[in-house]
Amino acid sequence: MSPKDLLLALVVIIVWGLNFVVIKVGLHDMPPMLLGALRFMLAAFPAVLLVRRPQMPLRWLLAYGLTISLGQFAFLFSAMAVGMPAGLASVVLQSQAFFTLFFAVLLLGERLRVSNLLGLLVAAGGLLLIATQDDLSMTLAGFVLTLCAASMWALGNIVTRKVGKVNLMGLVVWGSLVPPLPFLALSWWLEGPQVMATALRGMGLDSILVLVYLAFGATLLGYGLWSRLLSRYLASQVAPFSLLVPVVGLSSSAMLLGERLGSQQMLGALLVMFGLLINVWGGWLVSKLRLLGAGLPRLIDEGSRKP
Repeated sequence: MSPKDLLLALVVIIVWGLNFVVIKVGLHDMPPMLLGALRFMLAAFPAVLLVRRPQMPLRWLLAYGLTISLGQFAFLFSAMAVGMPAGLASVVLQSQAFFTLFFAVLLLGERLRVSNLLGLLVAAGGLLLIATQDDLSMTLAGFVLTLCAASMWALGNIVTRKVGKVNLMGLVVWGSLVPPLPFLALSWWLEGPQVMATALRGMGLDSILVLVYLAFGATLLGYGLWSRLLSRYLASQVAPFSLLVPVVGLSSSAMLLGERLGSQQMLGALLVMFGLLINVWGGWLVSKLRLLGAGLPRLIDEGSRKP
């Protein structure tokens, strides 16, 4: 990558990593479903007037909006509202990579590699350590809801694969038209009109800045830069950068929110990250080892023939 594009990749990592801290701050003054509705309202308008609609069937656009936008963030915001720490959320949410593998096998007929299974087992062990840590800062409900958010992100990834190559920025912007009304309906049903009205009347500068960050920073800027990188480089060059998002999430939550991980949670987070590394790089490493193994007898034979 060019130095400029490396800098853009780092910007995306920082913006997406800080996203979890911003969500936690936003949930102090606003219920989760209402926060989701306002986020995607701002992400959709006025951007839909400036970005061309992606060339894809309406049903797939709806499926994308209902999974990766509505489903993911309804569960994630709810998880963080009921006790999921921001730093751990950034780690556990990365289990979407393994949910994506599962759904790809189930729905697309793809085959799992040995490295995928090994990475899944390592990461699952890490998630188990995180879930069983005796720590009042994380609730079981928050952990389970974060896993649900990861599964919805994974389903959105499957939708993206089904529609093939489309303008990612257009997909994000037009997909943001889908969740506001369902989010408002969920807020009315789960949180109640009185809570909604109180939150809207009490919106201060902090809430406005949170919404601006979530809509224009994490959504439009983040995905806009990410789509630029994907359009210029191989996915295998770009995708590993996302592994740094939990690093920013954990460090920023520690510095800005005072969150601290227990030793078991820290080990679990490291195992999840190691499992993701195996998933991303394991296939490449195995292929290199096979090539080395195939060439080694020839090198030995050539060496034995030399006087």
